[in-house]
Amino acid sequence: MQIVRWPRPFLRGSRLPLLELSSATRQRLQALEVWRLTGRWQEAARLFGLSRATLYRWRHRYHPQDLATLEARSRRPRRVRQPQTPPVVVARIRALRTQYPRWGREKLRVLLAREGITLSAKTIDRVLARLRAQGQLVAPSRRAISARRRPQRRPYAIRKPRDYGVTQPGDLVQLDTLDVRPLPGLILKQFTARDVVSRWDVLETYRRATATTATRFLETLQTRMPFPIRAVQVDGGSEFQAAFEQACQQRGLQLFVLPPRSPKLNGRVERAQRTHTEEFYECYDGALDLPTLRAAQRVWEHTYNHVRPHQALGYLTPAEYLAHHPP
Repeated sequence: MQIVRWPRPFLRGSRLPLLELSSATRQRLQALEVWRLTGRWQEAARLFGLSRATLYRWRHRYHPQDLATLEARSRRPRRVRQPQTPPVVVARIRALRTQYPRWGREKLRVLLAREGITLSAKTIDRVLARLRAQGQLVAPSRRAISARRRPQRRPYAIRKPRDYGVTQPGDLVQLDTLDVRPLPGLILKQFTARDVVSRWDVLETYRRATATTATRFLETLQTRMPFPIRAVQVDGGSEFQAAFEQACQQRGLQLFVLPPRSPKLNGRVERAQRTHTEEFYECYDGALDLPTLRAAQRVWEHTYNHVRPHQALGYLTPAEYLAHHPP
């Protein structure tokens, strides 16, 4: 039987704290300990599924005062391929990226090609990554100057106050526009208004959505809603500015404008748009010229307000609701 003599310091080293070692390193220590206790490397190999060469390699690496000697070593080659891009080209890439910090590898490739330097986009990407890692490229800071469109000041419109009460018909009417595409290349604009309390709807279609047509719709709205309107709420679209805003002020209507990107705050009229799309436009098979479409739309508006039961109103029509709850 082969006898293996272990150096005495191994026993002390094997009893050092193991908390900071990886599970793989602790397993290697256990395998070496089995070998030491049994005197047979075959036993350790059988228990841990290892080869003799692996066990001898671990024993050779092990240092009793440094358990980390059994930790896995980096497999990175000692000699790695060095960059082949000439320093003068690297300097040119760096100069171009510094001059145009938002331009990517493809644009830089075109600029270099104009100067007679032919490189692939991947090569430029690697050079840029290496320059960033070396701290030679710094990402441009976001400056105070912005190319975003500055919000226009609204001389009259305001955000709806939190304490604004909506209890009676006419307290708040929500407005929105809907793109209607009856034919390829033809887009009409439907203006829709819904009273939040009674669900009474008014809709009218125009060729364009402008402040002028929005003002005309406001006149139509006040004529066709069977109660006084106290306030209207719109999004930030340009059609609800300028002349429209001035018309609201002249008529004594409070004008509330939604915060950007918050259509859910106009949820009543958004739901109305879906209803009119599904129950009118998707079922309409008449002529598509604007006068005919408007006439059919008026018939549908009457059907919606006087015939169609509304679930949110206890299956009353808006007209029936108003009869039971007069403003």
